[in-house]
Order: sequence, then structure tokens, then C-alpha cells
Amino acid sequence: MLVKVVSKNFDIQDSHTLKVALECGTYDSLDKLFATCPDDITEEVVKSGLRGKGGGGAACGPKWKMMPKDDPRPAYLIVNGDESEPGTFKDRQIFQYDPHLLIEGIIYSCYAINSHDAYIYIRGEYEWFINRLNKAIDEAYEAGIIGESVKGHDFRIDITVHRGGGAYICGEKSALIESLEGKRGHPRLKPHQKECEWFFDNPATVNNVETIATVPFIVKNGYEAYTAYGTAKSPGTMLFAMSGAVKNPGVYELAFGNKMIDFLNEVGGGMKEGKKLKALIPGGSSCPILTADEVNEAVLDYESMWDIGSTLGTGGMIVIDDSQNMVDVAKNLIEFYHHESCGQCTPCREGTSWIDKMLADILEGSGKVEDLDTILEVCETMNGKTVCVFAPAVKDIIKSIVIKFRHEFIAEFNKNN
Repeated sequence: MLVKVVSKNFDIQDSHTLKVALECGTYDSLDKLFATCPDDITEEVVKSGLRGKGGGGAACGPKWKMMPKDDPRPAYLIVNGDESEPGTFKDRQIFQYDPHLLIEGIIYSCYAINSHDAYIYIRGEYEWFINRLNKAIDEAYEAGIIGESVKGHDFRIDITVHRGGGAYICGEKSALIESLEGKRGHPRLKPHQKECEWFFDNPATVNNVETIATVPFIVKNGYEAYTAYGTAKSPGTMLFAMSGAVKNPGVYELAFGNKMIDFLNEVGGGMKEGKKLKALIPGGSSCPILTADEVNEAVLDYESMWDIGSTLGTGGMIVIDDSQNMVDVAKNLIEFYHHESCGQCTPCREGTSWIDKMLADILEGSGKVEDLDTILEVCETMNGKTVCVFAPAVKDIIKSIVIKFRHEFIAEFNKNN
């Protein structure tokens, strides 16, 4: 069930060092890269069907194609390593075990989009991982792998690590860019037409860490090697994180298309002794929750998850056992989102606050059954009426818990009356 594309070096001792990375073949195809037309590199990524692994699942190659051609302005690659979504801890595996794979992916990607400057925006709390990443970047500079001349070729690449200030919203790409520009991390209004991002009014592409780390495999081995994994619409692999009351929590690489329950039981080892599966949040805490029955039917690819009313998100699975009160789960989540709402949009700022207060009242014994309908109404008010998808995502998780576990909310009312 497990495969090794991005994680191929994770189990090798000292895999984070340049010495071991070189022994494992990292950077060994740079001569081939610079002998290939940049458009051909992009086309290989397009054919691979590589999708963004930061939560949205958008196709990577077509995003690269939106970068303007023959533009005199500098172009930028921005790598999103913010990873602030609760339940998500996969990108840090790359920082820890194979940072040179990420650097190699940056070189390939920069060449494809004609960018000479890359920024890695990394979660501010990841201090240990930041230090390891910076050490790898220093090694690459000292070895002449990046800098004024990439391994002797007439192509400059500079990589800068930018440490975030701890704001969840800066995982959203336009808020990330605002933060990178030194402004408050507020998401931007989206244009009606599809276009690239803009960094100080210069063209830019934003990709997730794992997405960029997948590029070398595709370019070195051909798109067919990547599409050999996964499904027709969700080709390739993903690093799936699993946390909660399972015997073997951790991060594992799987091809898309595996059954979720098989992953839970065969890789995760099943539930801990004395625990039964009650629910599961499949892709970080903002994805609609699944009941135990739905987990039995769920398949780990984007389209299958949409078909059952949830999303694959970041692949960060939060396993919830039968000892957990779902009202407490909802309250825990809304406290986080209430705190992390950037406050730019009224439906989000006030909606998260209102739901937080109502759930607190329910748990304290002063809530009313009618509050459940009010919560659902507030959720709909938050949906599609804000600048970014923060509020709709909050709506998804809270609404799904209230609807699927309404009986637990009713039990809470009965307990307090």
C-alpha cells in the first residue's frame, strides 16, 4: 500500500545532508534539465496531472502556464510551507528528512517558469525545521548548486526562507503574499479571469511544499511514471497524515485511490485498544466530517471525497473515537477558527464569534434546541459571502458536525435540563 516518491529518502540515515542527498541522486539531472526547453518541463508536469497538495487540489502545470511570457518584470516562485491547518504535519517531514529534494524541486520549477528568486514561506512555529532547511540551503550555496550559476549553468537561483508570524490565514496564498510584502495578512479579492499571482506587482506562482518536492520525480522519470500511481483523475501519490486514537499515527505516502478504512487499519494499525471509530475529519480540520459508516466507504482521491460530501484537503486525517463528545469537538474547532479569522469580512468575523458563543452556551447548560437551527443559519450566512474560503470551510466542518451528530447536541440539552 505504501509507495515512495517524495518519501523515498526519509528512512535513510542523515538524508537531510547534502552528502547523502547526492549519494541518493538528488541534483543528478540538472544538466539534463538545462538542456531541455522550459516549456517542455511545464508540459511534462501538465501531462502528469500533478495537483496542488496544500488543500485545494488545483492542477499544477496549468497554473505554471498562467505566468506571462516575455514579461520584462522579474518572476517569482513562492513555496507555501505555512502548514497551519490543524491535523496537518506532512510538509515538515520534507523539511526534516529531505530538504534538498525541495531545493531540487525549486530549481526545476524556477527554470520552468523563468524565475530566479524563490521564497519559502514557512510556519513561524517550525523553528527546528527552519534551522534544518536553512542549513540545507547554505550547503547548496556552498556547493554551487544554487546562487549566481546553478551548477555551472547560466541560470541564477536565490532562495529565501521567510518565517511567518503564526497567522493561520497566511496559509491562503494571497494572504501569504500580503504578509510576504510586509503587510497585514489579509486575503485579496480574486480576479474574474484566471491569472497568476502578483508579488509587488510582479508575476508569481504559489505552490505547496509537497507539490514542488514532487516535480523532480516527474521530470526525471517522465509523466508516465507518475500517472502509473493513483487514478485517472487523481494521478500520483500524497503524503497522508494520521492523528488521533490510532495505534500507528504518523505520515505515510500512498497512491491516490486507496480505501480510507484500509489505510486506517493496515497502516494506522486500527484503533487503540478499547476505542471505537466514531468519526474522521479527512483532510485537515476544515473538511466536512465523516461518520464511521462513511469512512468505510471513502476512497482517498479528490473526486471520491467530493462524491461523499467532503474533501481530501491536505490529507491530514483526524481520527475521533467513541469517547469524544462531538459538541466538545465542535467547540474546540470553532474556538480555533474564531481566533484565527482575520476579521476582514463581517460574515466570517461575526459568524465565527456567534457560533463560538452559542456552542459555549450549550456546553454550559444555557443553550436551547433552537440554537442548532441558528447555528446552521449562520453557517449559510458565512458561505460564499467573503473574500476567501476561510468562512465557507468553517461552515463545512461545523454544519457537518451539527447535522450528522445532532443527537449528541440533543443529549447535551437533555443532560442540562
